[in-house]
Amino acid sequence: MPPTTRKPAPDATRRSDRSRRAIYDAALALVAEVGYPRTTIEGIAARAGVGKQTIYRWWSSKADVLLEAFLDLGRQAAEQPAGPGAEGTVPDTGDLAADLKAVLRATVDGLLDPRFEAPSRALAAEGLVNAELSREFVAKLLEPSLQQYAERLRSAQDAGDVRPDIDPRIALELFVSPLAQRWLQRTGPISYEYTDTLVDYALYGLTPR
Repeated sequence: MPPTTRKPAPDATRRSDRSRRAIYDAALALVAEVGYPRTTIEGIAARAGVGKQTIYRWWSSKADVLLEAFLDLGRQAAEQPAGPGAEGTVPDTGDLAADLKAVLRATVDGLLDPRFEAPSRALAAEGLVNAELSREFVAKLLEPSLQQYAERLRSAQDAGDVRPDIDPRIALELFVSPLAQRWLQRTGPISYEYTDTLVDYALYGLTPR
């Protein structure tokens, strides 16, 4: 009797990874197309080709799905080759102005990237009226970057490049908040020139030197 060929057992881990990736892609695509309020677990499941019970096994709400999908998208971008100032990473070359300009330029690139712009705009807009989502959005997506800005400003204080009495968490708002507001409200174009100017105004003030 000829020997039988045993088929390898299915790799459950690989199958789960494929399902998870399909869910991420479906969630980001849907929120970009129809907005956060009209995005549903059922819609994500149908688009991803999985049962909604699969989603509920891993996440408790659509907010959890979308935030994790967005974080994953950011991790993928971070793994791509990039120089100093890649989005989310504040360099410390000893030149505070150059470091801030570099990371804000990378942020401009991220905000204008079609992969990020539509889902991040939808999540940010919904956060204005959804307090719970806003708290999660800030804690999981914004706070890590804000902490890096604050650490860089503290380093500049230690080097004598920033007044010792300033609060880094307030100071970083001078260049981060105007960029976020202009992008979200579409009050004007965002560009390298714009963010460079924000840094100059924040560091050197408005009065004659």
